[in-house]
Amino acid sequence: MEVRMNPHTTDKIKQAMGDQEGILKLFYDTEDCGCNGVLVLQVLDQPYPTDIQVQATPFSIFIDRQQAPLFDELMNVEADPVFPVYKVSSDDSVFSTNVPVKDLRKQAV
Repeated sequence: MEVRMNPHTTDKIKQAMGDQEGILKLFYDTEDCGCNGVLVLQVLDQPYPTDIQVQATPFSIFIDRQQAPLFDELMNVEADPVFPVYKVSSDDSVFSTNVPVKDLRKQAV
């Protein structure tokens, strides 16, 4: 799997992450949503043992290996020009147009 981002998206994610080290995880969060999950971009200190790294530049991006079948081989992450959310899509589908960044790093909490 590969995740592509344009320069504007890269800049907005760098701003969201700040100077603190971290990795990104594309994740369907099912906690307290009562549904199949809400797509989020998590910022973590390190990946979980069940995470797999996907091809991406300039960030290290991971997905949970059990969620890998939910994504297409080539994914796009695009920053909204006005709001602090992202659009996640592929050539075939739009996965969500309202993906927030959820910072779960220990120092950020």
